[in-house]
Amino acid sequence: MTDLEFMDRAEQLLLAVEQGCDRINDATDADVDSQRSGGMITLTFPNRTQIIINQQKPLHEIWMAAKSGGYHYRLDGGQWLDTKGEGEFFAHLSRDASAQSGLTLHFCA
Repeated sequence: MTDLEFMDRAEQLLLAVEQGCDRINDATDADVDSQRSGGMITLTFPNRTQIIINQQKPLHEIWMAAKSGGYHYRLDGGQWLDTKGEGEFFAHLSRDASAQSGLTLHFCA
């Protein structure tokens, strides 16, 4: 994958996260604050916990930091998969956002 291809796919992922926050805020009482700064998104929950998602262009990876830990994802077969073989990005984001918000939240591509 070229840097340009990575940037395009990574941008699609970040846009899906932003749109997911908008959809969740419209449909629930979650009140997830989404702040975008270049290739990074910070999700802040009412209890002040955060999830940070950012692009790692040199490695062609997406990194996510949550209360449960730090994760690295690489595009594989159209999905962003954990580099340690422990699952898919949107499943992990949904799990961690739900845990940190206290509500069942679902993010998808």
